[in-house]
Amino acid sequence: MRLLIRQVTAIPLDGEHDLLPEVDIAIEDGRIRAVGVVSPDFVPEQIIDGREFLALPAFFNAHTHAAMTLERGWAEDLPFDRWLNEKIWVAESALEEEDVYWGAMLACSEMIRCGIVGFADHYFWMHQVARAVAEAGMKAHLAWCQFGIGAEHEVGGATLEDTVAFIREWHGAEDGRIRCALGPHSPYMCPPEFLRRVVEEAGRLGVGIHLHVAESQEQVANSLRAHSRTPVAHLAYLGVFDHPTIAAHCIAVTDEDLAILADKGVYVAHTPKTYMKLAMGMAPLDRFLAAGVRVALGTDGPASNNDLNMLEVLRITGLVHKNRVGDPAAFPHDLLLRLAAQESARALGFGAGAGSVLPTGVLRPGAPADLILMDTCGVHWTPRHDLAANVVYASHPADVRYVFCEGRPLLWDGKLVTLDEERIRYEAERRAFRMVGTPMRQVRRYRG
Repeated sequence: MRLLIRQVTAIPLDGEHDLLPEVDIAIEDGRIRAVGVVSPDFVPEQIIDGREFLALPAFFNAHTHAAMTLERGWAEDLPFDRWLNEKIWVAESALEEEDVYWGAMLACSEMIRCGIVGFADHYFWMHQVARAVAEAGMKAHLAWCQFGIGAEHEVGGATLEDTVAFIREWHGAEDGRIRCALGPHSPYMCPPEFLRRVVEEAGRLGVGIHLHVAESQEQVANSLRAHSRTPVAHLAYLGVFDHPTIAAHCIAVTDEDLAILADKGVYVAHTPKTYMKLAMGMAPLDRFLAAGVRVALGTDGPASNNDLNMLEVLRITGLVHKNRVGDPAAFPHDLLLRLAAQESARALGFGAGAGSVLPTGVLRPGAPADLILMDTCGVHWTPRHDLAANVVYASHPADVRYVFCEGRPLLWDGKLVTLDEERIRYEAERRAFRMVGTPMRQVRRYRG
């Protein structure tokens, strides 16, 4: 598809330009061909009048549990341990394989509407999520969550061998839009011998690992008692970080932990809305960045936050951490946008060094055409002094009018192109009500 976006204002996030007013953007064969003046020999198949739109790189969601859309609003006003033990890990005893597909389809619909074109998912029956991603036309980094404490505690009785078979089938599928990883739940749930098996399989398969790490001081204390190491040091000792890793959360970390994360190139997925909603404390983003730790932004799952709104994640991240460090100049909005676009894409394996000529997350000739157009005509955008600041602190998902993943339209003038939203809403709600309306049991127990 050859597309021309005419006279649009752009935030390229290219390190050279803050804002490019009234430029033309040409897209061809999944990549950006030109930003600025377009060659006369470019003959577009479609043209978008961009005069009231803002173009910017699309977002990537670095940590979520997509099919947990089915549990949105089901586990409210509870501390973390009761949230897991009394609600989430009980409801999941009634989860069926096809539920995961429809829950993921609902998540894809929501993420596209929020300007997200790729996400790192960590859940069950991941071939169903892969199926949803393929149909939606998105990108994804998919990890099948496992606990390693016995088949009776795994959703669907899945084994590590099932995960390996999934990776062999789907890693690199859909022209490289789907990447896979191993997904042990966490060092507090997974025994060391299971984590060692995961590390061995990651080496054999040539893939990364995605897991939860250091979500509380209690987990740190328990790890020190059990292993004489913090969760971060324990994972490093087992070799987990010798493979590309997304470590979700890292709320309770020492300076030594940060040095390990930085040295190993681990991506920490920062999901501040969940931390606030479950009163878990706040991961020290300023310390991550100061120590050279790679950081990406995520929404977490809709059961804990309760949506997949990256615009809200941007806003919360800026507000919370400015207040934490007592400096209104900290965490400028261009940094936040880079974390949600470039860094999150890299965390998923779609950045420079992963087959891209240029990193995803920039508007520059040769880069993948992963971009969004936002309508800036709303009263909440007016006056338009600083459009980047308005994206972070004033915009709404309804402002996202066009979304492109490698040049393919996923949202066109506010309408989903690849997904049947009405059917998805019907199926997802029907299945969610069935889950919580049937007899349930606790499939495992949180033990910090």
